[in-house]
Amino acid sequence: MTGPAITFDTGAVIALERRKDRAMKVYTHARDRGVVVATPNVTLAEWWRGRTDRRETVLRGLLVEPASDEVVKLAGVALGKVRGATTIDAIVAAFAVHRTGIVYTGDVADFEALASFFPALRVFAI
Repeated sequence: MTGPAITFDTGAVIALERRKDRAMKVYTHARDRGVVVATPNVTLAEWWRGRTDRRETVLRGLLVEPASDEVVKLAGVALGKVRGATTIDAIVAAFAVHRTGIVYTGDVADFEALASFFPALRVFAI
């Protein structure tokens, strides 16, 4: 990945699909400034419930990347340390930390718990 990036978790991608005001503002602000909006491909499994024109549009506007072995291993360690963390949230957190550390989410409390393991993680509500 090149250039600055922010990470959207599944909730943020859903909010973008639903054209929620905050999601649209964050996305537009980022893109207008040349900031990539990225998400690991595992979020697609939580989000994608079949093809629609809107989903295709949202997908085209995101940088979707596979989580690297390093990210997945780090997420696994986080799962062992953060009680109640979910696999996909841990992957999203590790993915974000490998970029700028910024994650937008609808589940702030879940990611704040993961921030105890990932001190560089900055969590923002979508």
